[in-house]
Amino acid sequence: MARAAVPGRLGARLRWLEARLTGRHDESDTARTLVFDVPGWPGHLPGQHLDVRLTAADGYSTQRSYSIASAPDGERVELTVERIDDGEVSPYLVDVLEVGDVIELRGPVGGWFVWRPDEQKEPVLLVAGGSGIVPLMAMIRTRRALSDRVPFRLVYSLRSPRSQWFVPDLRTQDPGLDKTFLYSRSAPEGWPRPPGRITANDLSAGGWPPDFEPVCYVCGSTGFVETAAGLLVALGHDPRRIRTERFGPGG
Repeated sequence: MARAAVPGRLGARLRWLEARLTGRHDESDTARTLVFDVPGWPGHLPGQHLDVRLTAADGYSTQRSYSIASAPDGERVELTVERIDDGEVSPYLVDVLEVGDVIELRGPVGGWFVWRPDEQKEPVLLVAGGSGIVPLMAMIRTRRALSDRVPFRLVYSLRSPRSQWFVPDLRTQDPGLDKTFLYSRSAPEGWPRPPGRITANDLSAGGWPPDFEPVCYVCGSTGFVETAAGLLVALGHDPRRIRTERFGPGG
């Protein structure tokens, strides 16, 4: 998942910074939130991402991009990483990295899939599929931190209740933030909507009417994003107001 505080992608001003892990906690059986102190961090916008670089003792290095999960907060940065069993980077971040360890980060990256609270006053619709909730959570947290009054609606599609991330945050009552949870494989007992993929009715009921001219942010797997964005257009939303971010198995 990708983004940047500077227009464009990687610019000459972006450099690798040392990031020390100061805290961590589990979001699910396979995902963990990592809290870093990053001296020299230039700040970020909600929705942006950064690059992580790991270097082995023999000099071999590899890097991956991860969306930033936290609201801007000085030199503090949070990432939420899902373990990909055959991945090079995510198993180390989720299972091996200990508090006090140092890695390298570079960013922020991306200027399109961002919410700019000082400029954007239109209603916001957030549509998340699975781990696509991460950059949208940064937007929700930023709105909360600023006590912003722009109305938000979140439609969060996940496989089952056990796969939900950011449970304490999403249980918090945020005035002006409406939340709709969809389950594709198994739903809580008594849940009014049976398990299934996202539909136009879900987006109509949980989102904004097109004539409200909301800015729509859709993030998830390629298939989810294509489906959800297509449904929004079919419902009458302006394609120019639909911003998408997608990820693959190695993202």
